[in-house]
Amino acid sequence: MDPTIAFCPNWDCPARGQSGQGNIGIHSQKEQRFICKACHKTFSATKGTVFYRLRHSAETVVLVVTLLAYGCPVQAIVAAFGLDERTVANWWTRAGKQSQAVHEHQVERPMDLGQIQADEIRVKKQNGIVWMALAMQVKTRLWLGGEVSDHRDMTLIRALMMQVRRCAMCRPILICTDGLKAYIRAARETFRDPVVTGHSGRPRLRPWRHLMIAQVIKRTERRRVVEIERRIVDGTPARVETLRRRSQGDGVINTAYIERLNATFRQRLAPLARRCRSLARQTGTLRHGMYVVGSVYNFCSPHLSLDSGQPTTPAMAAGITNHCWSLQELLSFKVPLPRWSPPKRRGRPSRAVQRLIERWCEDHG
Repeated sequence: MDPTIAFCPNWDCPARGQSGQGNIGIHSQKEQRFICKACHKTFSATKGTVFYRLRHSAETVVLVVTLLAYGCPVQAIVAAFGLDERTVANWWTRAGKQSQAVHEHQVERPMDLGQIQADEIRVKKQNGIVWMALAMQVKTRLWLGGEVSDHRDMTLIRALMMQVRRCAMCRPILICTDGLKAYIRAARETFRDPVVTGHSGRPRLRPWRHLMIAQVIKRTERRRVVEIERRIVDGTPARVETLRRRSQGDGVINTAYIERLNATFRQRLAPLARRCRSLARQTGTLRHGMYVVGSVYNFCSPHLSLDSGQPTTPAMAAGITNHCWSLQELLSFKVPLPRWSPPKRRGRPSRAVQRLIERWCEDHG
């Protein structure tokens, strides 16, 4: 137990989310509990992780989630470990929520993306079809995020572009997609910044000057590709070629990298496989599986094309982590809470809120 890296999870504590400030102490070494000296609340060492309040050992949970993340059927895990199917489903849901929180905290931060590629996957469901849209950075092979929707429409693509926007700095960026027209409008509407004029009212949104969009349109006959058209929608051919060479080297405009990532997802998530009898029952379960597989791909799986003398994951190539994470590190990573700040309310605050404000003012001078 290391109190220097722990933080208080109490939302009413003025020291919430702060680590290394000397406000966390060890309450019970035997029961693995910390105590916050600011609010005098105790909390478990596993609070904020997948292992919080689980009866099974952490090793068993990690082993089961590892098998699920690499495509092992649930029935095989139930038969091998003697677990209930609902227990396995609960662990999978916990792992999905944890992976989503880690992804939003670690990956969704401004970066110079260069070239990104996006594509959609058709997923079979018990009562119909759903679509999963994915995006990745080409240079580091980093999975930037994904969305799941019942329809392959503007709502799905706009949500995906919003995730990419949260990961992007205002730098030259090239977006390569297939021939879906929704990508053009969604990218143009998402990558915009407000123009500060100093006047009241809603500011005008100005699109990025260095936004480039390219499409790869494939025409098929009898399930075979007979023609490929590469189209530059926004940007000049010279600038598009410059960004493409920086991220992938020789070659042409393509969507091969995101299609290879789609193959990884299809391999590890049974409902994504073509011509199989595994069907997704709920959209939420599919979303949890998407985040587990994507986070394991980003943080725990070394990529062969990124080998620079040592095993390198996409997160290491992007400068997010400095080593290859184990799955237990991913499941036990504690996402820091936002720091407490005095509430903005009209009228006189209550005595409890006044005490919290006084503590907060003492800590912040």
